[in-house]
Amino acid sequence: MTDTARQDDRIAETPFGKRRVKPRACIVESKHHVRSMLSEALEEQGFIPLACATLEDLDASLRSDFPDIIVISFSMNGLSVPGILNLLATRICAAKVLLIGPPDAPAVKAARQLGENLALDLLPVLSTPFSDRDLRARVAALVPAEPPSPPVDVAEALGAGWLELWYQPKINARSLSLSGAEALIRMRHPNWGIVPPARFIPDEGDPHFRALSDFVIGRVFQDWRYLVAKSGSIHISINLPLAFFTDTNAVDDLRMQFPNHPAFDGLTVEVDGSEVVQNLSLAVEAAHRLRFHNIGLSIDDVGTEWPTLAALKDFPFAEIKLDRKFVDGSSSARLKRSVCRQIVDLAKSHGVKTVAEGVETRDDFLAMHGIGVDFIQGFLFGKPMTTRKFAHSSRQRPTFAADA
Repeated sequence: MTDTARQDDRIAETPFGKRRVKPRACIVESKHHVRSMLSEALEEQGFIPLACATLEDLDASLRSDFPDIIVISFSMNGLSVPGILNLLATRICAAKVLLIGPPDAPAVKAARQLGENLALDLLPVLSTPFSDRDLRARVAALVPAEPPSPPVDVAEALGAGWLELWYQPKINARSLSLSGAEALIRMRHPNWGIVPPARFIPDEGDPHFRALSDFVIGRVFQDWRYLVAKSGSIHISINLPLAFFTDTNAVDDLRMQFPNHPAFDGLTVEVDGSEVVQNLSLAVEAAHRLRFHNIGLSIDDVGTEWPTLAALKDFPFAEIKLDRKFVDGSSSARLKRSVCRQIVDLAKSHGVKTVAEGVETRDDFLAMHGIGVDFIQGFLFGKPMTTRKFAHSSRQRPTFAADA
């Protein structure tokens, strides 16, 4: 039986709980920093990255992991590309092969010719340097359009240690300096790769509902200590359900986990705007309690709810975040801009800061800047990223995303 036939049988016979939903990308590169960079880039595209530092590693991966794509970079003093290609041919590898390097370089041309002679399935060469958009164009056909279904059980994820927090930068709309970060939960499933929260966040009545909130609180302070050591102090926001504060001990439990560090300047807790509107009395009471412990309550995803909030005389909230549905395309939609402007005016009347979420184009950024938004979040300035990647990127002054 050929390796290809064994691969087909392996996938077909694997039970649902372990079946391959996300494609695997094998990065063949001797240099650790290149492997790490490519692993992160491919993970963001929806792959489970596999790193191979030697030909022996690659051989083992071909026999056990059955990667969907082999990624070969042309770095100085790297692995022998002819050796890699010949091994793929020997193992009758059915994976796509992506060469990364200058297309006109003699070594790249020679590798492509050898790959064709060996009947390997070559993708168009990915020229360096490359953007997220360039990489996406090469590998899009290999990534499933839909996330795994049914949703992943959160209890299993908590027990297995699959959960982590990613961080998206918050940018000062005037100075364009980094002003903070929002912590966003992700699952790193061993077979499904990175799973978005919509696939595993439990309902309010779920017995693991509180456990997930406790995980977020515990992890964010661990991450904060890492970030302050690597790149300096950063103000972090976390997302919690309003129901978390029905527990009278919730605020004290949160405060007791604060880092004992002179650079720690408190925390922002984001609560969905629809939850706030549905239980205004609890939201107002929680915001008052939190303020005494240097915790600000932020109202997230505010859009059509703003008239209800405008009716409040007591407004103890620290921040209002504009719903991305009204931010996206606001530069060319007068109605969206009008809603955003009224929310900003409401916030200013109470001395509250505003954040525009989902800013992905320069025109929308300029629209939000024009109506006086204080902070910006969105792909234009940065996607959610791992703690380590955020620590690295936060050392640099933020700029417009290259592929915006």
